[in-house]
Amino acid sequence: MKLIGLYIMVALYVFTGTMHFLRPKGFMQIMPKYLPWHYELVLLSGACEIAFALLLLFPAARTAGAWMIIILLVAVFPANIQMAVSFYQKHNPYLWLALLRLPLQFLLIWWAWLYTRK
Repeated sequence: MKLIGLYIMVALYVFTGTMHFLRPKGFMQIMPKYLPWHYELVLLSGACEIAFALLLLFPAARTAGAWMIIILLVAVFPANIQMAVSFYQKHNPYLWLALLRLPLQFLLIWWAWLYTRK
């Protein structure tokens, strides 16, 4: 079961990382205004998602990959907060989704943490 969860996690992060390259505008819109180089950071975070996910496939690199995913999830959390704030300010009907993403981030961190131990 743990191995199936690992493959699902890898697929999700590779998919999401790929979307950073295919549809960067959506990710740029949720970037906090105080950060520079939105486009470049979106591409960098997408590349990191893909690379860190692929590390999970190799048992020798799995622990490092899981920790890197955790660090990435913490690093992008301000974008999730920015998304919720922006949706609230614009009365976006999908505010509930943006708010749901906030605790979901902690669930994703826990899920990655399961693979930090050999």
